[in-house]
Amino acid sequence: MSAEPATTIIDELRRALGDDAVLTGAEIGERHRGDASQTGRHLPKAVLRPASADEVAAALRICNAHRQSVVPQGGMTGLAGAANPATADFALSLERLAGIEDIDRAAGTMTVKAGTPLEMAQNAAAAQGFLLPIDLGARGSCQIGGNLSTNAGGIRVIRHGVTRDNVLGLEVVLADGTVLTMLNKMAKNNTGYDLRQLFIGAEGTLGVITRAVLRLKPLPEGRSTALLALAAYDDVVALLNRAKSELASLSAFEAMWQSYFRFNCEAESLRLFESAPPFAVIIETEGAGHDAALEAFLEGVLTDGLIADALIAQSEKERRSFWVVREGLAMDRLLPSLVNLDVSLAIGSLGIFAAECAMALDRRFPGCHVSFYGHIGDSNLHVSVSVAGASQADLHDIDEIAYRLVAQYGGSISAEHGIGTLKRDYLGYSRSLEELGVMRRIKQALDPNGILNPGKVLKR
Repeated sequence: MSAEPATTIIDELRRALGDDAVLTGAEIGERHRGDASQTGRHLPKAVLRPASADEVAAALRICNAHRQSVVPQGGMTGLAGAANPATADFALSLERLAGIEDIDRAAGTMTVKAGTPLEMAQNAAAAQGFLLPIDLGARGSCQIGGNLSTNAGGIRVIRHGVTRDNVLGLEVVLADGTVLTMLNKMAKNNTGYDLRQLFIGAEGTLGVITRAVLRLKPLPEGRSTALLALAAYDDVVALLNRAKSELASLSAFEAMWQSYFRFNCEAESLRLFESAPPFAVIIETEGAGHDAALEAFLEGVLTDGLIADALIAQSEKERRSFWVVREGLAMDRLLPSLVNLDVSLAIGSLGIFAAECAMALDRRFPGCHVSFYGHIGDSNLHVSVSVAGASQADLHDIDEIAYRLVAQYGGSISAEHGIGTLKRDYLGYSRSLEELGVMRRIKQALDPNGILNPGKVLKR
């Protein structure tokens, strides 16, 4: 973005941050090329590694003065290309800004730095007898700042909400280096505009999150897990409604369509049912009396014919076998050109959407792999599509088919993965022209020089 020699900026940044906090040339590792979507094509011109909010502020102040674009990077587990740099960009890595600052037992909160891995924060909370409700499959490598910047979802949303529901306060650095310290610990704080919500889910385009105050909950006494077989999607919805009514301890409700369940059982050499049912559902409960409550519930729905079969995990190994199938990690290894879409629709529409989406994709790509799974209880559906030898045009067609159908059903093209670059061109399918206009005005107000993650969420 700047016509000035990069060395001028680099010298200023090294004086402000230290030589070891500014990487250039061969010092830049491959991991800074892009996120887990594997769509990153370029290494950044430099990598900045600040160790405090003041250093983040200094770095942004210098970059803003030089009109130098900056791409914030966390654990690089995103799937929308939001952390992918261009060759002219500087990457701002938050990996050195890590650690738990405070666990307030009275308030039930944790104050944590943005570069802290989610699992580290979870373990710190558990050691004090608390549950950090945010939970994702990438917990070992994703970072708190990235979780907040993408408003990550995960498997516990039905009980604990999405990430933004578990955030009480933030510290954020704006593009010009201004530090907003909003480390509120109160559930009630009705003092005008709730500025923290601007930055949660903004994917680093409005400011860089450096610290957060997160809600904690009492650590559950235990957890019970069951895998159920069902005949139809309407039965899945009826089961969900009954589970929400009768299981106060319900913490997860995950559904898998037959093709997804069969593929992953075979890939993991698991035979959980005699044959793959039309739908398989994982129900998980937590808290006191969870075992007895789940068993009584399953007895009732089995007697009423709502489910065809049920397996209750008798060990952690059995529990993990259920979740291994649900996580579907073998698909990335075994299916060529795999595309994983993440959409949200009204719960009652998910079944017909999946059927129509599968038919439309098979018409365009005869014999392709199409399968569905999702959290369901929070209206989130994932679509896995594999077309052997797919070209870029083919990948575009997959997106277009699915997202146009999402728009017809009044849904969201992104339930939990964000927009980044991969969904940016389809944002108009879920947001009106008026909404997009307001989003651009907010971006212009907070980042008038357009240095923060340019081209992500909104077009340049």
